[in-house]
Amino acid sequence: MFEYVMEEHKTSISRACRVMSYSRSGMYCQSRRQDEPVQVKLREWAVRKPTEGFWKLFGKIRKEGLQWNHKRVHRVYKSLGMNLKRRHKRRLPERVKSPLEQPESINRSWSMDFMSDVLTSGRRFRTLNIIDDHNREALVIEVDTSLPAARVKRVLEEVIAWRGRPAQMRTDNGPEFIAAELSDWCEGQQIHLQYIQPGKPTQNAFIERFNGSFRKDVLDAYLFSSLSQVRVLVISGESSGSGVDGGLQPSPASRSFGEFITRGLPAAGRVQWKIAGPKVSPGISHNSQP
Repeated sequence: MFEYVMEEHKTSISRACRVMSYSRSGMYCQSRRQDEPVQVKLREWAVRKPTEGFWKLFGKIRKEGLQWNHKRVHRVYKSLGMNLKRRHKRRLPERVKSPLEQPESINRSWSMDFMSDVLTSGRRFRTLNIIDDHNREALVIEVDTSLPAARVKRVLEEVIAWRGRPAQMRTDNGPEFIAAELSDWCEGQQIHLQYIQPGKPTQNAFIERFNGSFRKDVLDAYLFSSLSQVRVLVISGESSGSGVDGGLQPSPASRSFGEFITRGLPAAGRVQWKIAGPKVSPGISHNSQP
């Protein structure tokens, strides 16, 4: 800045300092700080511990016997741009406990929740389970590797097209369910979203009971190598009769919806698989020898 004033206005150092209200002695002051050893040590520990913040790095430096003042180390730490962004816990609105009652008719209340499992290749997948609280009927089990809020909204639109619109839906506080996209859509559809209290899964006991049966009878009973195998088994008549829906047979509407979502799958993948004994690959007897 001083060099610019002196070159632009052809003035002396004294006049430039007076104009800018700066002490002339400051122009000749040379910093005696030797921060190179601190910078080297901070960079060394940052490479070894990239997720740790200032105080943990400072503690490791002091354990090495280097008696640098924490204010000096912190000044160098900030000058190197090593500050980590502080992650704040997201605050949820207060959730009011709502009694879990069985509705007197269908479409009064639905429950939905996510589950996850893994293919034989190690790739993880998720399922979106939606049931009617009146008779615990499984309305849909959507299977994919990713099920964001937009996908949840699309699945609900497909179910509502043949089932009708529910008065309310009970969910937990997962990121897909509290997303603005889903809440705005439910508000436009005049559907009340009933959130349970955090850490209280028993307040959504209907879907939790369904998840337990689905885990035992399907996910833990088979080894899946592809998502097509999971989808076919989920909508097959054998899985619906194996206790996944609590012993209730799906309605004709749910059967037709099952046929709808399996369109396009190869004919070889439409075989019926029975659950027999320990966890086996679909279509392979558990007594067969390798």
